[in-house]
Amino acid sequence: DRVLVRIKDLTLEKADEEVWVRGRIHTSRAKGKQCFLVLRQQQFNIQALVAVGQHASKQMVKFAANITKESIVDVEGVVRKAYQKIGGCTQQDVELHVQRIYVISSAEPRLPLQLDDAVRPEVEGEEDGRATVNQDTRLDNRIIDLRTSTSQAIFCLQSGICQLFRETLIRKGFVEIQTPKIISAASEGGANVFTVSYFKTSAYLAQSPQLYKQMCICADFEKVFCVGPVFRAEDSNTHRHLTEFVGLDIEMAFDYHYHEVVDEIADTLVQIFKGLQERFQTEIQTVSKQFPCEPFKFLEPTLRLEYREGVAMLREAGVEMGDEEDLSTPNEKLLGRLVKEKYDTDFYILDKYPLAVRPFYTMPDPANPKTSNSYDMFMRGEEILSGAQRIHDPQLLTERAKHHGIDLEKIKAYIDSFRFGAPPHAGGGIGLERVTMLYLGLHNVRQTSMFPRDPKRLTP
Repeated sequence: DRVLVRIKDLTLEKADEEVWVRGRIHTSRAKGKQCFLVLRQQQFNIQALVAVGQHASKQMVKFAANITKESIVDVEGVVRKAYQKIGGCTQQDVELHVQRIYVISSAEPRLPLQLDDAVRPEVEGEEDGRATVNQDTRLDNRIIDLRTSTSQAIFCLQSGICQLFRETLIRKGFVEIQTPKIISAASEGGANVFTVSYFKTSAYLAQSPQLYKQMCICADFEKVFCVGPVFRAEDSNTHRHLTEFVGLDIEMAFDYHYHEVVDEIADTLVQIFKGLQERFQTEIQTVSKQFPCEPFKFLEPTLRLEYREGVAMLREAGVEMGDEEDLSTPNEKLLGRLVKEKYDTDFYILDKYPLAVRPFYTMPDPANPKTSNSYDMFMRGEEILSGAQRIHDPQLLTERAKHHGIDLEKIKAYIDSFRFGAPPHAGGGIGLERVTMLYLGLHNVRQTSMFPRDPKRLTP
């Protein structure tokens, strides 16, 4: 009839209490008439002692020592104060003196990877010759890899990003919407789209919910957001590209100027960063033990630079580039370092991109025909959001599409959306996995995708 107690709740306050605990056998070590077990739940673990005495026989000690690693067990025992802090356990001040132990689910004796190897910093492994686990082995055996304290922390924090995104936008008066992922035409007018069989015809997986966000603005929802999968058929085998990722998308009508939207999006991200600092310090510290990184820095209000200012900073640093040239990935990273040195922030906005490097639906800057009302947002020198004021006038939209050489028939439904009165509006899309990666200072987006999809990986 007893309630199972969480390992993270086993503190000095529970000393001398009898408890039931369910956990995995992380390690076991027999020593004479004693067996020391480490029980694990998610990021938390505790030392458990099975010793010959009133409640345990020699056979029970032997039985406990032979339970395979990663097996799930229920343990009844008494919480005791530890004589000295127990290194290697999150619960360092107490240990569990076992009276009964039941195997709920046994694991096979041979594991595809050892969890201790999987949480060891690579530099540490190189120094002392101990094993570390490479990325493909981790992803091939993702279920085991996700049990590590680092992975548990990463995905708890990622869940927090989604929660804070929703909380912040709902508080700001936004409505969450759900948009179709099977669509009749490429949503961004490009070729990088997945084609799927749809009864007697073909359909496509959505590259973006943008069309539907904009349709909702035209339907007078004013402020909308959505959280959902986005598909990109790009053969990009880089550290930051996936063929399927989770998009955090925002669209909003504005009254006077598109900067109203820019400020709202930037503040939403700042509220997420602040919430992570306040609520997820344990997870941040857990990840940093394996992947050391400087704490993420940001300013309030967010630093906003015009594109020309960014180009000027790059030229000052010796980069040769034209006024209407897009930023390459190396130049993005260099600009991030320059901004950090000058303004001491990891998060900033680059505004007023050249019109020539933005999609056809981007509103031109009325004050300068060569620039546009568009913006990108960056974390640690890498883009996490691309956005713009959208053209809401069907005639101008048609002209811009023709200028880009786009087949008007293919985007007819998009242009028609604005024929019955559309308010000025802007928005953008954020990649959840990329935000998680850059906030924690990780080096590959596959670390922050639970089951990543890229051009070479379709399983597990």
